[in-house]
Amino acid sequence: MASRPNPAQLFARVQADDLDGALQAGLMDYVARADDAQLLPGHPELPQRLQQAQRQLQAAWAARERYRARAVRLARREAERDARRTPAPAPDVKPTLPAAAAAILARAKARASGKEQ
Repeated sequence: MASRPNPAQLFARVQADDLDGALQAGLMDYVARADDAQLLPGHPELPQRLQQAQRQLQAAWAARERYRARAVRLARREAERDARRTPAPAPDVKPTLPAAAAAILARAKARASGKEQ
């Protein structure tokens, strides 16, 4: 069985705003017991304060994950949008004219060459 984190030590670190130290000391493994309120005279709020710190950290971690997921989602959407906006590369071959347009062009060239002579 894993050792139980020391609630008095956790409380001191949380009160000193040393959340990194409290995490290293096992804050997230802390489970309140009935006698924890009497561990530190004058601080009957010890179990509630430690549980509040746990909830705050869990909420902050969840918010960070939502932010990261949103950033990934926005980057993906932007890439998709850019892919739709990018025009297709121009082919190396010139497009052929429709038959009717080619005939009109040929007649115009013939007329132009006849007038020049």
